[in-house]
Amino acid sequence: MAIGYLVVQARTAHEAIPVKGVQVEVLDPFGNSVYYLQTDENGETQKVPLETADKSFSLNPYYKGTPFTGYQVLAQAEGFDSQSVLEIPVYDGETAVLPLTLVPMQRTKRSPSLTEIHIGPPAVSMSKPRLQEGPDAFYVLRQVVIPNPITVHLGAPGSPASNVQVSFPDYVKNVASSEIYPTWPKASLKANIYAIITFALNRVYTEWYRSRGYNYDITNSTAYDQYFVYGRPVYESISQIVDNIFNEYVRRPGQLAPYFTSFCNGTTVTCSGLSQWGTVTLAEQGLTPLKILRSYYPKDVEIAEASAVSGILSSYPGSALRQGSRGLNVEIIQTYLNRIRKNYPAIPAITDPAGEFGKSTKAAVTRFQKIFDLAADGIVGKSTWYKISSIYTAVARLAELDSEGNTLGIGTVPPDITLRQGSRGQDVITLQYLLDVISEYYPNVPAVSQDGIFGKDTKDAVTAFQNMMQLTPDGIVGSLTWNALYDVYQGIQENIPLPKPEPGVIEYTVVEGDTLWALARRFGTTVDAIKALNGLTGDLLRIGQKLKIPSSQSGTFSYTVAAGDTLWALARRFQTTVEEIKRINGLGGDEIFVGQTLLIPG
Repeated sequence: MAIGYLVVQARTAHEAIPVKGVQVEVLDPFGNSVYYLQTDENGETQKVPLETADKSFSLNPYYKGTPFTGYQVLAQAEGFDSQSVLEIPVYDGETAVLPLTLVPMQRTKRSPSLTEIHIGPPAVSMSKPRLQEGPDAFYVLRQVVIPNPITVHLGAPGSPASNVQVSFPDYVKNVASSEIYPTWPKASLKANIYAIITFALNRVYTEWYRSRGYNYDITNSTAYDQYFVYGRPVYESISQIVDNIFNEYVRRPGQLAPYFTSFCNGTTVTCSGLSQWGTVTLAEQGLTPLKILRSYYPKDVEIAEASAVSGILSSYPGSALRQGSRGLNVEIIQTYLNRIRKNYPAIPAITDPAGEFGKSTKAAVTRFQKIFDLAADGIVGKSTWYKISSIYTAVARLAELDSEGNTLGIGTVPPDITLRQGSRGQDVITLQYLLDVISEYYPNVPAVSQDGIFGKDTKDAVTAFQNMMQLTPDGIVGSLTWNALYDVYQGIQENIPLPKPEPGVIEYTVVEGDTLWALARRFGTTVDAIKALNGLTGDLLRIGQKLKIPSSQSGTFSYTVAAGDTLWALARRFQTTVEEIKRINGLGGDEIFVGQTLLIPG
């Protein structure tokens, strides 16, 4: 028997938070336990070898058997629902990376539920007809933008299936792993991945589904679009290619629009587009990916680069950063990595001067690359730049939502009001905030704008949440939906592991009205001590700014209640519990008042 490999990664909130201590059992096709594994501080298990079929079978278009061995993974973690992933294809010489998106338990749940995900064979082995239709050059948008995230409908167009939102690179990796065999020659893989990227961008650019009234970009139906299996493993051979070319696509000269790159397997199903099996033959003949593409599409197609990636704070500067580089782009990467390090403490601290790419910056980059399966060369090329930017964006978004929750004063009791499309006001903002937090951990609930207006997007998000919770999907927020929202939200607050603050230090988010003098008084310290700990040279603060506040080493510190504070928000902010705050302060209820002095466990 040949050998393939499997590694499991448990991360949540768009990879912003690794989940440590997940118990992972790997079972063979007969249900026998092969390995018992546990995720580390990066949310990752060790890579383990598994017996599988010989690689030659996956390179033979006429082989009728299964050119891989299917394994099962059962994952369990305290505070999360369990997950079982079945029929995981393991290929000869390939490493399968299984991303576990574990769902936090609802606050009212007494025991975790079990979700089963079936993977199965790729589309290339199927004989179902493909009826892909789309325009070659018709366009709607003014420029080609990488949609990040992309919204995928998990069924045929018009079906009642749910939608999920995933990052565009992860979408492409998933589709490529679901469509073809990862053992194919690199030129073949790259040509297929170009076709997959371009097909998706054509759907987005032409608004093929959204212009027809659907609230998604593409489906996972092999008849109409391309295969996507939510929760499946991806393969390192595919992942490494996608990281380098995810924003490149096929077009005709003089045209901006992504070409409509239809495809089929070319054996049991034929079409006028690319033959997936045919790319293997051409690659074995020595053809480059572009020449392979030109064998199926017009002879003048070319590879272009999308001008923008949505959801990313800083675009790639165009040239790689390495040891010895200097300037603003180096400082950006240093800032991002130092913040990501709070969630991924295995990344070493950067001690180089700001804007100077020295040894410590290289060490941090290299460790980041190892954690996220990038080429660990310590150089910030396009793939590393966008991955650092993506993880930083996810981490910063969580911090922003946490700050917003403190400001809103989300308590433990839902509002006693019914909201529907057309409603406005503070309760709508509370609803939209809850949906935004939940969307970070549940990919089938879309994020919304917190504008206080209950419009169509908010109704769609409410309906998606109701479907997920098996409530009547009417888009109206009554008591049942409010209670479910709070159960899920509070389950997230209780069960998601957050970065631990430094000993003797309180992490505080600046809100409206804060000054250094007021904070020093509230926390029983001095203005100079706060400035020294945070490297501040002036007295100005900005809303949302993160500060480190010196705390006493006595086990508690004094805190003066400000407007908007609740016991729930204080417990969340200072990494303690409502019950503990009430106990040490002798409180009989949950009400607190502005100006009240509380003891907080430190």
